[in-house]
Amino acid sequence: MGVIRHPDQRVAVIIDTQNLYHSAKNLYKSKVNFAAVVDAAVQGRKLIRAVSYVVNTEGGEESAFFEALEKVGIEIKTKDLQIFYGGEKKADWDVGMAVDAIKIAHKVDAIVFATGDGDFIPAVEYIQSLGCQVEAITFGRSASSGLKSAVDDFIDLGEDPKKFLIGYRPSKKRAGAKTKKSSAKKTSQSSTTKVVGSDTDGLLD
Repeated sequence: MGVIRHPDQRVAVIIDTQNLYHSAKNLYKSKVNFAAVVDAAVQGRKLIRAVSYVVNTEGGEESAFFEALEKVGIEIKTKDLQIFYGGEKKADWDVGMAVDAIKIAHKVDAIVFATGDGDFIPAVEYIQSLGCQVEAITFGRSASSGLKSAVDDFIDLGEDPKKFLIGYRPSKKRAGAKTKKSSAKKTSQSSTTKVVGSDTDGLLD
């Protein structure tokens, strides 16, 4: 899957902040470098708007986060956390993000959804019907397979997590497992009379 990108394309980036935040936290125990994500989404094209959709926390400690986003040119839209009778909490930007993407579709050539949420598939398909290219960028391991199939192109941040995460360090457990696997293969190969290249090439990159 791939699309043609050229410098004159006008691009809007719709950022599902909560989705990226939780994916990075759960998969990598790290925080997202949103500036790097936007750069990867735009890929040298003309950025018209990059909007981050955020839910205000009860303590209001996100002010520093907002400031950091604004410094790199990302607009912010906020919504208060809803607390229902009985203590249930809810905060959802999905409808607002979809509506905004549809409204801006006729002003740009491509819209990039920074999310892996499959709930956006209907919006993706509708925007495509308007003649607008639709892409998605997120961590592939937490992305909906349906969303990956629906968009015109999908960028997996997980292919280079160090580039898109703040303070990311590869799991020692995973690195150790790879090392053991590599050693086992080398031991096996040493008993053969002829080896045409090693199966372990690239395992530890």
